[in-house]
Amino acid sequence: MPYVDGFLLAVPKNKVEDYRRIAKRAGKVWREHGALEFRECVADDLKSGEHVPFTRTIRVSPDETVVFSWIVFKSRAHRDRVNKKVMQDPRITSIDPAAMPVSRMAYGGFKVLVDLA
Repeated sequence: MPYVDGFLLAVPKNKVEDYRRIAKRAGKVWREHGALEFRECVADDLKSGEHVPFTRTIRVSPDETVVFSWIVFKSRAHRDRVNKKVMQDPRITSIDPAAMPVSRMAYGGFKVLVDLA
């Protein structure tokens, strides 16, 4: 079964385009090093209804939006190999962490429970 790294981020609304540019660059690096998928999605419909919305989960302020992202790998071992290569790639190491347009981030690695692809 595939393995997924998932991310939930708070991004200032006026920095979404900056984030998109960096994410697009990073996604190319992850894909070149073997990631099967790389997705970055910006909030569009976060009506909460009776469930806890992402906006509350990551404590989004009125001037921020939510980005939901994931990267798919063949397995956890494959994820570990790919991420090691990515973290040594100069296209990633040259990104100044202070310049990242992200206020907060939640992250985790996930074993796929159901895959109907």
